[in-house]
Amino acid sequence: MNLKKKPGLDLSGSFISLLWRWRGSLYKLCYKELICFLVPFGIVSIIYRQALDVEQKSLFEQVVRYCDRYLNMIPLSFILGFYVTIIATRWWQQCMALPWPDRLMLTIAMYIPGCDNESKLLRKTLMQNCNLMAVLVFRSISESVRSRLKSLEDVVNAGFMTYAEMETYKAVQSDVNLYWLPGLWFSHRLREAQARGRIIDSYGAQLIMKELLEFRSKCGILWSYDWVSIPLVYTQVVTLSTYSFVIACIFGRQCIDNGSKDISIDAYFPLWTVLQILFYMGLLKVAEHMINPYGEDDEDFDLSYLLNRHSKVINLGTSILTSDRCPPMEDACLQIAAGTGIQTPKTAERISLKNRFAQRLTEL
Repeated sequence: MNLKKKPGLDLSGSFISLLWRWRGSLYKLCYKELICFLVPFGIVSIIYRQALDVEQKSLFEQVVRYCDRYLNMIPLSFILGFYVTIIATRWWQQCMALPWPDRLMLTIAMYIPGCDNESKLLRKTLMQNCNLMAVLVFRSISESVRSRLKSLEDVVNAGFMTYAEMETYKAVQSDVNLYWLPGLWFSHRLREAQARGRIIDSYGAQLIMKELLEFRSKCGILWSYDWVSIPLVYTQVVTLSTYSFVIACIFGRQCIDNGSKDISIDAYFPLWTVLQILFYMGLLKVAEHMINPYGEDDEDFDLSYLLNRHSKVINLGTSILTSDRCPPMEDACLQIAAGTGIQTPKTAERISLKNRFAQRLTEL
């Protein structure tokens, strides 16, 4: 499967190619705010140069000095840095909490063997119940998944739930999130399988339940992150500080006639101010996009792909790639590898270069 890489992951290109990207880039996030800064900045600059008399220019220059003097009193770099650190840590923890059914599937394949239809159906049903917990949680927290699976009927049509399971789910009258209910079905079916002797030993049932509880705990962590967000007042402080800085720069960074003697250039375009605003505004926009990674932004988690991937892996691991499809063990390849070593293309190239270098030395 050929997946398109997201921007920022492949840094093997040149510096220019990195800056040329648009999807998920700094320019895409900040170009509106940058335009809203440059247009008033240019209008104020033109008014100062063309429309004001000497007395009005003197008053305007006092305003510019006042704004420039108190512009750095806001510890914006500290506020933004601390805020982005919190958001990035939270974002990574949510990434690591994404549930993966692979370990549970491998454990079930170990302790519930068999290539008959009943064994395959049992393994697949257990794994589908496990995956259904992730589907229900993703519907609760992700806009993209909710737009795809708007109702339980859509979940049934997508193959994540059976019609009987949907009726049982709807029959439960409760005002709490019931994403854990398929895990309860899993436990009942596992106990019945153990009573019928479908599980090799009781320790295997314990390991299977342990992996199920780990999967359920990750679903609970994702739901908790969606339930408890960053305090609104902190987000307001950071946003207000950043936009106040940008507004103050409209006046404080104007090039006036009686300005600093160290800078004699009449800068019509505030290059370094633009870069500073891009960096500050970029950090703010990064935090705004990372605070909810379940949306439809460029860098958000693709939970729809994750659900499709889990369904395909479950189907392969429980019904298709069973023990009768396991390749036979062969000793010939191991003996060859033990005698000559594994020859990767890179290793072979190095050996060839080494031999050519030794031959040159011998000729000398």
